[in-house]
Amino acid sequence: MLNFLLSAELQDHLMTVANDLERLLRLLEDAGEALSTHFFSASGHVQGLAEKINDGASLPPGSLAPVLQDIAGAVTAMQFQDMSTQLINHTMQRIRNCADRLASDAFGDDGDGAAVVEAPLRPNPVTQDEVDAGSVELF
Repeated sequence: MLNFLLSAELQDHLMTVANDLERLLRLLEDAGEALSTHFFSASGHVQGLAEKINDGASLPPGSLAPVLQDIAGAVTAMQFQDMSTQLINHTMQRIRNCADRLASDAFGDDGDGAAVVEAPLRPNPVTQDEVDAGSVELF
């Protein structure tokens, strides 16, 4: 009986963690959307400046540098959002696998059979552990 109660409590804790990770994932997705909006806004601003230059207007030296830095920062932040999202999804899958296995061991299979989320095959979906400005790799 004690193992049953411990398994049920552990399953509840794992599901709570999975729910928190899902909430964090939604926050990161919102941040990614905001970053994308800012990136395209900055890009439009640069395009407007380029059109002025093409029309013969002159810009003070270095006037494009802050915009280009903003764009580089947005790209770096989007890379962070992408890596974070991959790690959260990977962790949620592992937690759900543990919770499902615990539930199956403690309660048995339901009428539909075993419903266990598959564990990820790779130990880590992201090999990078820091984010620096650089090239963008879309995947």
